[in-house]
Amino acid sequence: MRKPLFGTTEGKPEPTEPRAASYFLEPGTLIDQYIIERPLAGGGFSSVYLARQSEDQTQVAIKEYLPRRLAHRNGQLEVVPVTEDARRAFIRGRQLFLEEAKVLTRLKHRNIVEVLNFFRANATVYLVMTFEYGKVLGDYLLKEKKGGVSEQFLTMVFLPLLDGVRTIHNNGLLHLDIKPHNILIRSGGDPLLLDFGACQPYPYEERSRIGKVLSNGFSPIEQYDQDGMLGPWSDLYALGATMRMCLDGTFPPSAPERAERDILVPAAKAYRRRYSPIWLEAIDWAMEIHPEQRPQSVAEFLMSLTPAPPGQEPPTE
Repeated sequence: MRKPLFGTTEGKPEPTEPRAASYFLEPGTLIDQYIIERPLAGGGFSSVYLARQSEDQTQVAIKEYLPRRLAHRNGQLEVVPVTEDARRAFIRGRQLFLEEAKVLTRLKHRNIVEVLNFFRANATVYLVMTFEYGKVLGDYLLKEKKGGVSEQFLTMVFLPLLDGVRTIHNNGLLHLDIKPHNILIRSGGDPLLLDFGACQPYPYEERSRIGKVLSNGFSPIEQYDQDGMLGPWSDLYALGATMRMCLDGTFPPSAPERAERDILVPAAKAYRRRYSPIWLEAIDWAMEIHPEQRPQSVAEFLMSLTPAPPGQEPPTE
């Protein structure tokens, strides 16, 4: 059975709660040139809908900026701050959402969800994205592949993803929410990285941070600290943890748990009989608890996945 893009948010399907209904636009609502069909997901900062372009009936996914702790929908369609004290943070977040939308429209990579359009309406901002089908990697690992994936699968999925993440970083952004439930595996095994709701500019600026998205098991230790130094190494930890789940079939322990007492057996030891050392050592390197001990860029990490030429030993320190 094919699963729709944006079907999950925080590693499991969103619960249906009556009180959350007011956050979503009603099916049939017309905004700009799009007709809302139904909600797909909702999180701390946004709501995502399946919609249809009114002119040619093309299906799209639309993300609406709606930070739950700062705003709600009034009796009409407008998104308004919950209090006067929340107004400043809401307006700042809306402007950052708009600025990032402009950048995301320039991110053209076959393994990154494509942003087609953005616009203002209902006192907030909307992102229009391609709508695709496939299997959510997290669901696939938990329900269909509990015994671990093949090395061929790792190569097929993560080399294209790494190239996509490098494109994100080269455009001055960090994803900051890479995890199995934000990766769609399309027909033929082609991966697609989803959900830029936690995206932040890089180099990091304190004024730009409007909130914190944490996914236990995948967010690095520095993401738990309001003053933590975020960088490409942060996304690489999340990628490493995602790869590790592909081996284990279960969620990795959280970074704070590991920082207090690390009982996670290194992949190079736990799976030495099943996978190549080059993959296992790369995963362990990406999952180092301290950011300075991880690869500092995607290029550096990819170098570790490049086999040494025949007859040439890799350099040692």
